[in-house]
Amino acid sequence: MAMLVNYDPFRSVRSLQNEINRLFERDLDDSAGMMTQWPLRVDIREEAEQIILQADIPGVSQKDIKINIENNQLTISGERTFGDEKKRDSYHRIERPYGFFSRTFQLGVNTHPEKVQASYKDGVLEVRLPKREEAKPRTIEVQVL
Repeated sequence: MAMLVNYDPFRSVRSLQNEINRLFERDLDDSAGMMTQWPLRVDIREEAEQIILQADIPGVSQKDIKINIENNQLTISGERTFGDEKKRDSYHRIERPYGFFSRTFQLGVNTHPEKVQASYKDGVLEVRLPKREEAKPRTIEVQVL
């Protein structure tokens, strides 16, 4: 029995585009193949009172993490340094990313930029973005006439 297969003339073009996008997502140092910039991955969830952003930044000291709010944008940046620079030649493989990281998020009009709080524990950065009063859910009582 013959199988019917859909022909996609642009499949190879999309595959090439994905490879190019992946190449530009990181900036490699040609000499050692180490990443000099790495993507900051986050989880964002919304609660009734606030929006919570959590980012895994293991191996980075709290003093090396910067959080900036400007023009209604939240930017998290910092740097993870390679601590054993003198022993670098003795490593067989280096897969963990090192170097500068930065990620910017557009804040919604329903957040309070002046009341943002951040904490860092066990390699997890947590940023709490409180909502404005008018953005919080409320219950309206129905009156009997």
